[in-house]
Amino acid sequence: MSDPRHLLGRRAEEVTAAWLSASGWTILARRWRRREGELDLVCRDPDGVLVAVEVKVRSGPRAGQPVESVDRRRIRRLRAALGSYASSERVPTPMGLRIDLVAVTPADMSWRLARHASIDAW
Repeated sequence: MSDPRHLLGRRAEEVTAAWLSASGWTILARRWRRREGELDLVCRDPDGVLVAVEVKVRSGPRAGQPVESVDRRRIRRLRAALGSYASSERVPTPMGLRIDLVAVTPADMSWRLARHASIDAW
């Protein structure tokens, strides 16, 4: 039996990917893993920037805000993983590299998504 938190996380990633795609983003990879870390979503935004999207979901307020869970250490791992993705997958030269956070909150029969752009960029 799967852990309900993992199922919630996967569903949040699916909802986020669909939301970004509908906004003109291209989804390049999902759950991309290497020694440096895991990227929930790797996308190209409408401006051509290569973006690692960290998806954070909370089932309720007791766990705190999704944004609070991404510290400097986590950002360093995401940065290393995105750099590794860009070099190993031989993506065409991006217009830049960026890490965004999408905070997802399940709400009754829908989802609330909030994108926090550029929690790290270079």
